[in-house]
Amino acid sequence: MNRHAIPWWMPQIGPNEYGLVRDVLDSNYLNEGDITTRFEQEIGRLVGVKHAVGVSSGTSALFLSLAALGIGHGDEVIVPDMTFIATANAVTLAGAVPVLVDIDPETLNISPEAFTKAITSRTRAVMPVHVSGRSADLPAVAAIARDHGVAMVEDAAEALMSSRHGCALGTVGIAGCLSFSPNKTITTGQGGMVLTNDDALYTRLRELKDQGRPVRGTGGDDIHASVGFNFKLTNLQSAVGIGQLAYLADRLDRQRRTYSRYARGLRGVDGVRLPEFDVDGGEVPQWVDAVVERRDELDRFLAEREIDCRRFWLPLHTQAPYRRPDKDFPGSVWAGPRALWLPSAFTMTDADVDAVVGAVLEFVSCHQVPRS
Repeated sequence: MNRHAIPWWMPQIGPNEYGLVRDVLDSNYLNEGDITTRFEQEIGRLVGVKHAVGVSSGTSALFLSLAALGIGHGDEVIVPDMTFIATANAVTLAGAVPVLVDIDPETLNISPEAFTKAITSRTRAVMPVHVSGRSADLPAVAAIARDHGVAMVEDAAEALMSSRHGCALGTVGIAGCLSFSPNKTITTGQGGMVLTNDDALYTRLRELKDQGRPVRGTGGDDIHASVGFNFKLTNLQSAVGIGQLAYLADRLDRQRRTYSRYARGLRGVDGVRLPEFDVDGGEVPQWVDAVVERRDELDRFLAEREIDCRRFWLPLHTQAPYRRPDKDFPGSVWAGPRALWLPSAFTMTDADVDAVVGAVLEFVSCHQVPRS
């Protein structure tokens, strides 16, 4: 038995957040305002993008990006089959049709070949997901999208500060979407952000998230240039986010170190494979995922030792709203029952990682797990 339970994830709130939230409460202006603007500017500076638009969730960031591009009824948006269901739900919310495509089982990200085959005359956008902070094959996906006149909206919900080839994930497509839910490196409780370098898209995003107003109004005699909604990120939430940024560098270092330690400890182990992160090239593992034979047995084995993992999402084509035949998704059908996330909290220590590695090795030794 371990010295203590090892969680899969553990959000942390520190003293910075308390002080900043108290300042917002003292100001008596809890709605979206100058603190949200400051949070947007700080995130934009960190990832190197011209515009960052704070919104109420990662899901609303995806929806608003599509809506700002004019995507709606009758349009198709291509989505990988292995992702959190919010990616597809955002397409449905926009009134468009999510078209599911298979994944590359080596990376657990969208297959460029499957994307190409799924394009029709109604395809308006593709939403590559950077699973666990691992970059989708953006050069290939972007080239295919460009050749077919398809917009690329990155689902970078799990990829804050992860980068490839010198570009932050979420800044390569016309829009990229972040999430600040509790199981992310930086949390605001709920919240999200749209990243873009496109001035016209930025203006439309601001209108759509704030009742059609291109600039923040008074609630009185404002000009509402178009139809919009209410997807604002409040000063209270943004104060928490700004406070969290003080810990960002240390958390990112821990996440990189955790992955590297797992990778060394589990290298060459039969039946266990960690999809690779290019940490030296800038990728940041939001979580450490593994493809494991006899996954459910391993999950139970670790749970008995107070080591908490999280099994991967069920492929979207198996969920009732988006059901499709298994034959169209051989990659996700194979990977789905084998994939899980190992403990990845930024509260972990090296000793915690070593304890997980030791438990996995014990399981493999006892169960003679076949090579994956």
